[in-house]
Amino acid sequence: MALNYVWVSFFLITFFVALVKLIGGDTEVFQNIVNSLFEGAANGATISLGLIGMMTFALGIMKIGEKGGMINIFAKAVGPFFNKLFPEIPKNHPALGSILMNFSANALGLDNAATPLGLKAMKELQELNPQKDTASNAQIMFIVLNASSLTLLPISIMAYRQEAGAAQPSDIFLPILIATFFSTLAALILVSIYQKINLFNKTILAYLGGLVVLVGCALYYFTTLNQEEIGVISRVFGNLVLFTLFTSFIGLALIRKINVYDAFIEGAKEGFDVAVKIIPYLVAILVGIAVFRASGTMDYIVNGIAYLIKLMGIDTGFVEALPVAFMKPLSGSGARGLMVELMATKGPDDFASRVACVIQGSTETTFYVLAVYFGSVAIKKTRHALPCALLAELVGVIAAIIVSYIFFG
Repeated sequence: MALNYVWVSFFLITFFVALVKLIGGDTEVFQNIVNSLFEGAANGATISLGLIGMMTFALGIMKIGEKGGMINIFAKAVGPFFNKLFPEIPKNHPALGSILMNFSANALGLDNAATPLGLKAMKELQELNPQKDTASNAQIMFIVLNASSLTLLPISIMAYRQEAGAAQPSDIFLPILIATFFSTLAALILVSIYQKINLFNKTILAYLGGLVVLVGCALYYFTTLNQEEIGVISRVFGNLVLFTLFTSFIGLALIRKINVYDAFIEGAKEGFDVAVKIIPYLVAILVGIAVFRASGTMDYIVNGIAYLIKLMGIDTGFVEALPVAFMKPLSGSGARGLMVELMATKGPDDFASRVACVIQGSTETTFYVLAVYFGSVAIKKTRHALPCALLAELVGVIAAIIVSYIFFG
């Protein structure tokens, strides 16, 4: 229901703003909106079709892991922790392993691999869902945590900074890690409040404490390296982990005398079906976002906030980075384009440029994630997923701004 109101608002607000601009003499505004509408529809279909290959392969491999027992091993490893966060999921259920793999791929920055793994987890969670058109508590917890953007290695952003000529391209690494930690923590707390999950449980605290120590050690290690070394280690380690997992799936299935090829084909067929199924949902959200952008509404919002901040006497150094914050929940490529444009205009080492980079690395494309993940299992009633995800996004933006002032202000 929340996505319904948001989607309708995109069009109604766009029409009103465009009408005002037309009366003001902008005769091109409706043409620009219609062009962006068609472009958004084409992009939605293109992205969905582009996922077919990756979805087919990833779900084929996951089926091998499921039949060979590797997914069950992962489920047992995280079972005590995930059973507290996802009490609806039976112990050692394969969905727990899929969720872990998705979170791990996201943390390592393996975006192309993370999405199919996440959609696989959603499919397994949907099998446990008693109300097929309504998001379950487990699905909401999974999606909101997924949308909170826990990233350990923001390599792409460092690469953009290096290309723009930054003196130290990796100087945003630590701020991003801190900001994304707060957005993920906020996501966990918000959903837990809605679902009445006790986060002070000893098991949850033990796992979270271990995770904090692990992240802290990784953080300390990476602060001793330069940007080039971080990039090399990220590429090698991330892809080594991913391919090792795939190979272990095949190896264990072979040991257990599973017909590996047939298992792969069985899962691959599911991947194709999922990729095709999400097309209407993806087209819908991308069209809404496209017309909203084309109307110029985003510029009015940013300018209005900048005016209010000036009236309050607060430093406005971060205001020029706000378009990235507003765009990121709507479009990852749009936010990335704004970040690159700001670095080109102001310079990569300008304060606003650095804030934009930290925001880009510590937030997620919330509407895209919700549309694709819920759309893949035909969920219509998303309950508290959208408000929790957007509030976590807001925490990430605020944390990014504060941390940027601490490091660069």
